[in-house]
Amino acid sequence: MRGIDKTFGKAQVLKNACFKLEDGEIHALMGENGAGKSTLMKILTGVYTKDAGEVLVDNQMVNYKHPKEAEEAGIVFIHQELNVIPDLTVEENMFLGKEIVKHGVVNKRAMKQKSRTVLNQLGVDIEPTEVLGKLSVGKQQMVEIAKALMVDAKVLIMDEPTAALTLNETEKLFDVIRTLKKNGVSIVYISHRMEEIFELCDQITILRDGEYVGDKKIAETSMNEIVKMMIGREIGDRFPKIDKELGDTVLAVENLNKKDLIKNVSFSVHAGEILGVSGLMGAGRTEIMHAIFGNLKLDNGTIYLEGKKVNIKNPLQAKKLGIGFITEDRKTEGLMLPFSIRENIAIANLEALSNPLGVIYAGKEKAMCEAESKNFRVRSTGIEQAVGSLSGGNQQKVVFAKWVATKPKLLILDEPTRGVDIGAKKEIYMIMNELTKQGVAIIMVSSELPEIIGMSDRVLVIHEGEAAGILSKEQATEENIMTLATGGKLS
Repeated sequence: MRGIDKTFGKAQVLKNACFKLEDGEIHALMGENGAGKSTLMKILTGVYTKDAGEVLVDNQMVNYKHPKEAEEAGIVFIHQELNVIPDLTVEENMFLGKEIVKHGVVNKRAMKQKSRTVLNQLGVDIEPTEVLGKLSVGKQQMVEIAKALMVDAKVLIMDEPTAALTLNETEKLFDVIRTLKKNGVSIVYISHRMEEIFELCDQITILRDGEYVGDKKIAETSMNEIVKMMIGREIGDRFPKIDKELGDTVLAVENLNKKDLIKNVSFSVHAGEILGVSGLMGAGRTEIMHAIFGNLKLDNGTIYLEGKKVNIKNPLQAKKLGIGFITEDRKTEGLMLPFSIRENIAIANLEALSNPLGVIYAGKEKAMCEAESKNFRVRSTGIEQAVGSLSGGNQQKVVFAKWVATKPKLLILDEPTRGVDIGAKKEIYMIMNELTKQGVAIIMVSSELPEIIGMSDRVLVIHEGEAAGILSKEQATEENIMTLATGGKLS
């Protein structure tokens, strides 16, 4: 790809951008949120039309007008945001528009067999007959990857493919990617997880503000050099450390139970503390958080907030008690995608922005939303831009801004930096630190062990719905966390 330009309205997203991919290569494409990575790949695959530049495949000029054209040419894009129909089965999703037909009739047996073969190739325990919407986000992501593997692809573009995967699922995916490479398939790998880039990729191309910065062989570069190319400066410590004193207990839960999901879970979190919550995907981490927030009815158990027993029946009540919740799936649970940045930030803060009759003070709303948007460095054309048109990382910043503006006593973060670049991650970590200095208690669920270890004061490990143990900062090593997460005991 040479000299690619793309403008949306007044915003120029790509300026003379370039990208070169070789046969049988795993090539990382990196840059901050809004740098133009996904846009560049959408131009390659016919989702968007370029304003200028040229695209060559096997030295032939191409101009795909639709993703189907690119797919027929062997170029498949697995998007960051899941592109699934939750009410259909796994098999139906995998074969949508590609049904196996025999004598004019859909051959369900052949489709089931083929889908099972591909899922087995990925090493995942998913039945083709399962309804997709009932699966975890991680398993839905594996189905998306399986859909792409059914096409005889020569180029596979993966945009944040491991964002919702467990460590075990990630390792299986890496094995599949390496096998594809051996078979001559080229992979474009878009990720903000530096460890993955250095473990998996051969080459890296960096974009900054829509422009090509440079490319490097992975073996000849370092994490610090890549970060400097991405953001134009040194970043310092990935996980900023601060001195702080913990206050009184903000939240305490005792013997929480929900049939088949949560088993006798008890823990507490103090003012100014970051309690990390780790465990394998499906262990019950997210379900525990939804129960505390009143979004999942418990069978029994007790919740105390600042020493007082509370009976939280719904999220509105939780919010009024001073609990904020940044959910795992921002697309369906955290945002109203067609609405503006202003409307999304304001929605959780309407009481503070309105008079007693419920009329919103427009000036107050605008000032608050602009301040929060600026505080989180949301890249946009302004607070009236639709959230659905932002990059995934910038969408996550809007969710953060919405809840931080409520001034919570307790903030629950479920995968808070998923799909967020390394520069923005540090900004989020610094905001978390600032909140703890103000006495806010934070519970952080994360699948990224470096993040859990780097940011947590203590770590609660969940295994099959139970609290397998709570580790101090000194005890919180990858080995200890994984031992508890897989049902083992610490010696």
